[in-house]
Amino acid sequence: MNEIASKWQLRSGFLRRAVVCVPLILLLGFTSGQLVVAGDANGWYRMLDLPAIRPPQWAFPVVWTILYLLMGFALAVVLNARGARGRGIAIALFTLQLAMNLIWSPLFFGAHQVTLALYLIVALFLTALATTFAFGRIRPIAAWLLVPYLVWLVIASALNWQIDRRNPDAETLVPPAHSTQIKL
Repeated sequence: MNEIASKWQLRSGFLRRAVVCVPLILLLGFTSGQLVVAGDANGWYRMLDLPAIRPPQWAFPVVWTILYLLMGFALAVVLNARGARGRGIAIALFTLQLAMNLIWSPLFFGAHQVTLALYLIVALFLTALATTFAFGRIRPIAAWLLVPYLVWLVIASALNWQIDRRNPDAETLVPPAHSTQIKL
């Protein structure tokens, strides 16, 4: 069988993958965010000396929802490129950067490990950048879908760096009622 797939077959293959990937990425991101109390609701976070220039609190869930949607579609595009050279490594890089992404919030907000979270987010950015290039070799649209994510990671890295610099004792701060913000 050396037939080329029709446009309908290609679209339906992409849609099937998108119907799985997009909700899965959203669910994983939502679950990671729910493992810990984040943002202004977190007592430990409120105790930190925070930089004046930071996005408003409402922006974080909105931006992350959009980014997870874009990531899910980008993954679906690459998964739909069956037989593409480098597809396996691109998917492995995506999986690695997603795991790093999902670990960051519990590490920062739950374990209060600001410096370690900074190292993680820098490694995450580099892995996401490698993922973007790997996706671009397969389907340029998949790489473009990840560009807003890279921009946000730069912003998040700068915020993490500022918080780390302004709060050298952040790891030892304890909110009044609890020693950790991890929900059980």
